[in-house]
Amino acid sequence: MQTSTTIEVRDYECDIQGIVNNAVYMNYLEHGRHEWLRAHNIDFQALHDQGLDLVVIRAEMDFHQSLRPGDIVEIRTSFKQESRLRWLAEQMIYRANELCLSAKIFGTCVDRKRNKPSVCDDLRQAMM
Repeated sequence: MQTSTTIEVRDYECDIQGIVNNAVYMNYLEHGRHEWLRAHNIDFQALHDQGLDLVVIRAEMDFHQSLRPGDIVEIRTSFKQESRLRWLAEQMIYRANELCLSAKIFGTCVDRKRNKPSVCDDLRQAMM
């Protein structure tokens, strides 16, 4: 299931050119992933408290259009199982139905007690 989150671009997120700084997009994407988790009743903080951390291991972003202060954007997010221990979040950022960014964010769950990748059952169930 895909989720959609809407945000407004803030002026302090922009560089001297008046467009959103490339690094800020990672924050937008993370917000979209956290909202996807929340929509699937997965508590990111509770996972951490249990010793499980969802971590990004690779990010691919394609920039299509620049964003400017005041733009209202929609972050669309979906998750799928990439392998036994890896997940993939496919994300897109739109402004008025115009694609501005497409991204593939690869991650895993790390069991801090054992210091190695682990299966996160809550996330796996939500991706089915």
